[in-house]
Amino acid sequence: MTDRIALVLALIIVAAVSADVALNGGHVMLFLLRKLEDLIEYLAVWR
Repeated sequence: MTDRIALVLALIIVAAVSADVALNGGHVMLFLLRKLEDLIEYLAVWR
């Protein structure tokens, strides 16, 4: 991955997080983090 691609991806992530906080108070990010936690727990069973 080049530096330019990493910078663009970082800017997209920062923009998405800031838009979520500004528009929804961070509820979407919290929902996605909870779902990610469930996925990690589910995959840990197969370990």
